[in-house]
Amino acid sequence: MSSSEKKAVTAMNNKKQRAVVICPGRGTYNKEELGYLTRLHSDKTEIIALIDDYRDRQGQMKVAELDSMENYSMRVHTAGENASALIYACALSDYQAINKDKFDIVAVTGNSMGWYIALAVAGALAQPQAIDLINTMGSMMTKGLIGGQMIYPIINDDWQIDSEKEQQVLQCLAQANQQSGCEVYVSINLGGYLVFGGNKAGLKALEALLPMVQDRYPMNLFNHAAFHTPLLNDVSKRAMSLMSADMFTTPKVPLIDGLGQVWQPYSCDTEQLYHYTLDTQVVEPYNFSKAIEVAIKEFAPDKLIILGPGATLGGAVAQSLISHQWLNLQTKADFIAQQKQDPFILAMGLTEQRQQVVGQL
Repeated sequence: MSSSEKKAVTAMNNKKQRAVVICPGRGTYNKEELGYLTRLHSDKTEIIALIDDYRDRQGQMKVAELDSMENYSMRVHTAGENASALIYACALSDYQAINKDKFDIVAVTGNSMGWYIALAVAGALAQPQAIDLINTMGSMMTKGLIGGQMIYPIINDDWQIDSEKEQQVLQCLAQANQQSGCEVYVSINLGGYLVFGGNKAGLKALEALLPMVQDRYPMNLFNHAAFHTPLLNDVSKRAMSLMSADMFTTPKVPLIDGLGQVWQPYSCDTEQLYHYTLDTQVVEPYNFSKAIEVAIKEFAPDKLIILGPGATLGGAVAQSLISHQWLNLQTKADFIAQQKQDPFILAMGLTEQRQQVVGQL
């Protein structure tokens, strides 16, 4: 390569924007997303074929069929064995569509099931191993869910976390657990929301104690189990009996997990990564808010790219930014103004923002 060519390459690389990629969780393929693969990824035949061949061998419906169904079905599309593979197919295809000449991906993270997708896009799991893990974990409760999940806000109208409200909510949680037969835990720290996981009695008790807000919360999440709680101990043990640490490799890109730990390409212990993935994060709370804090403070990205389908994680990410006054964001209004002027968060599930991710320089 001549010196002028080297200079041209350097100049092009200097134009790249640093981006942290965020992978979505289980609740992101909704009615509006039906047809996402068909509309946006008709060219990703290799990715989709690999996933569908695997599911075909398991006697499961193909993701291509699920995505192209005439009508959205809550029962079918939100079932764990379908939702997990479908969201993985959409998110992995979106990741492949990112313009790598425009963005330098400096780290990858995800919310809840998005951790499994993050492992795949960061290269800690090859594609055959990724679909095996995602499909296996998603299919663990085909015969019946273990417990459930419920979401509740701890923010004010300006998207600032209200510490007094948070304490009141945690007091309600403690009270619920004092009742006979009740077991309920914090499952996910999700920006300005807490997600709780518990058994039926525990969730019912907590729901009765929490004040109704915005005419919708506390909200039970349909077809969601008590993820990230001790209620999934048996699921963790079963998963570890079915899969071994051999399926993991060192990631090509730094990975930020649900404790805020960073798994670096050159110092990653794959045995520990296996234990974190199939044990720790299955039975302990997933702190997505902490993952975002580490993403911005440790990696100083120019952009946060949220993979599709859907764009529901945008609010939780924005609330995390506000809690740290990142880019001087202090309120919801500040965030909206920033997004209009020069968006820091680019959600690939939103057409206009997607164009900035897949388009040219």
